Amino acid sequence: MTSQTKTTGMTSRTKRTGRSLSQPRPGPLQYLVLGLLALVFVYPIWWAVSSSLKPPADIVRDPLSFSLGSATLDNYRAMFDDVPIGTGFVNTVLVVAVKGAMTMFFCPLAGYAFAKYRFPGKNLLFGVLMLTLMLPTLVLVIPLLLEMSQLGWVNTYQALILPGSIDAFSIFWMRQTIAAVPDELLDAGRVDGASEFGIFARIVVPVIRPGIAALGVLTAMNIYNDFVWPVVAVNDESHQTLQVVLSTLAQNVTGNRVGADFATVWGELLAAGSIAMLPVLALFVLLQRHFINGILAGSVKG
Repeated sequence: MTSQTKTTGMTSRTKRTGRSLSQPRPGPLQYLVLGLLALVFVYPIWWAVSSSLKPPADIVRDPLSFSLGSATLDNYRAMFDDVPIGTGFVNTVLVVAVKGAMTMFFCPLAGYAFAKYRFPGKNLLFGVLMLTLMLPTLVLVIPLLLEMSQLGWVNTYQALILPGSIDAFSIFWMRQTIAAVPDELLDAGRVDGASEFGIFARIVVPVIRPGIAALGVLTAMNIYNDFVWPVVAVNDESHQTLQVVLSTLAQNVTGNRVGADFATVWGELLAAGSIAMLPVLALFVLLQRHFINGILAGSVKG
């Protein structure tokens, strides 16, 4: 049997199995380690959800046990009565959608300009942009709040959406991702008569799709979990985001219900936390493949 025949046979077997020869099959020890790690990460989520279904007294008396026979939705009913979590969800979805759309539109364009164009002061401007990444968020809170006050935007959606919608990290991420796109592809588009925006939309965006997907997941999670700026910029209950509503849950429970004990507060806290983490978990599960591909896109040289 010739070497060519052996190679052909190995290639056909690889296609049938769907695995590359450079990817060895995980052994039992690796499966065991992965299973233990999965258990460590999943157990807190399971405990929070199962505890939210227990009577408040059982949460304090025996926090580690769970019985389907004692499962109840009383914590959820009480939580919806005591806390405006629906309003917080609506406000959060609005902020994530609008602010995320602005980030996903403008930051790739800015990254494209830094990666593929030459203009005066480019390196200086990019260096200043990188310096802003070193500034803690708390340093910018007071100047931004004063700016929002001068514009009359305190307790408005503009204050929640516009600050930070075009951030330095997203521009840097897109710049590094787009820099790996060959210049020959762009030159070919120009030869065919495509406009500069057409080159970006039809050539660059399909190539960097994994990086854009990863940025989308990171952006959505950061906006969804943001607490510092919303709690400063908004004190009106009708504009509060979900994280701000959750932070005041204990005060609302004890204030709305006379004689509310420690167990009751914990039950409603766990119920609200279980609902709040569902969108993030669903987002990551649905987009985890694109997220991982985007993270690893620049780690291997083609």
